[in-house]
Amino acid sequence: VQLQASGGGVVQAGGSLRLSCAASGRTFSRSHMGWFRQAPGKEREFVATISRSAATTYYADSVKGRFTTSRENAKNTVYLQMNSLKPEDTAVYYCAASRELGVTTAQGAYDYWGQGTQVTVSS
Repeated sequence: VQLQASGGGVVQAGGSLRLSCAASGRTFSRSHMGWFRQAPGKEREFVATISRSAATTYYADSVKGRFTTSRENAKNTVYLQMNSLKPEDTAVYYCAASRELGVTTAQGAYDYWGQGTQVTVSS
């Protein structure tokens, strides 16, 4: 599976962005999809995940109520809608695919990673 994230940019605090992650290959619908981010000088952290069928989603406490992840299996694409953005959301955002049996927030469970897209939120 090859993943290509896009949609990053510069936005003012309180604004919105939608990230997309397009996957190649025929295993997308069998993969749980996750979003992670890495801010300068910090370790990469979990943001959100969505199960294969989209029936289950989990979010980090820091983004709950502001971010929403969704997917379109017919288009091999997963999305991250980010609203009410804060300067602390500034980071490189990565999408990743997991073939684990259950949906997971653990980075080590994700087998494939996209190249990342930069999100910068100005105050």
